[in-house]
Amino acid sequence: MSNLDKKLNVIDTVKDGISIGIKNIGPILVNIILWLLTVWIPYLNVGTTIGLVVGIVSKASKDETIPFTEIFNPIYRKYMGEFFISSGLVGLGVAMGMFFFIIPGIVIGLAWCLTLLLVIDKRKNPTEAISLSNNCTYGNKFRIFGVYFLVGIVFTIALLILALIPFLGVLFVLAGSIFMGCTFIGLQASIYKQLTAKV
Repeated sequence: MSNLDKKLNVIDTVKDGISIGIKNIGPILVNIILWLLTVWIPYLNVGTTIGLVVGIVSKASKDETIPFTEIFNPIYRKYMGEFFISSGLVGLGVAMGMFFFIIPGIVIGLAWCLTLLLVIDKRKNPTEAISLSNNCTYGNKFRIFGVYFLVGIVFTIALLILALIPFLGVLFVLAGSIFMGCTFIGLQASIYKQLTAKV
């Protein structure tokens, strides 16, 4: 199933992503802190990582309430194998693309950026998810790149300016970094929501 008729609007996606990030800033921040505190625990850390990078994004994309302990949901550990296989296939594809002078690797990374979400959220097998991600992002890769590039540039400039503020610069940079992290999760949720609406 393809999503060829859906074209992302960069500005609308940025606005939606920021809105999603702000709305969920509390649960996202708490889950990140809990992940940092428990990332050293074997086996548990796989489930919490899946919960952080996939579970929170998928819930945010559906406007569902994100629990403050979402990363500990045991359902994520059930998909450990699929997560590793999918991550390995995507990583291998991107690495091979990078070997051909970088740009193909970036294109593959953008084409397959929805793979993990499709595996965990939509219960697709890894190869099916890669193919489906490629179809969903077809015609939108440049727009997806534009969304992340635009927001990344704005945050980089803002953080550099905040860092120059005497005494309070470190606190402002920390707050800005937290906001940036939540915004990027919101952007991913918005892109996923729009491009997989018909999946």
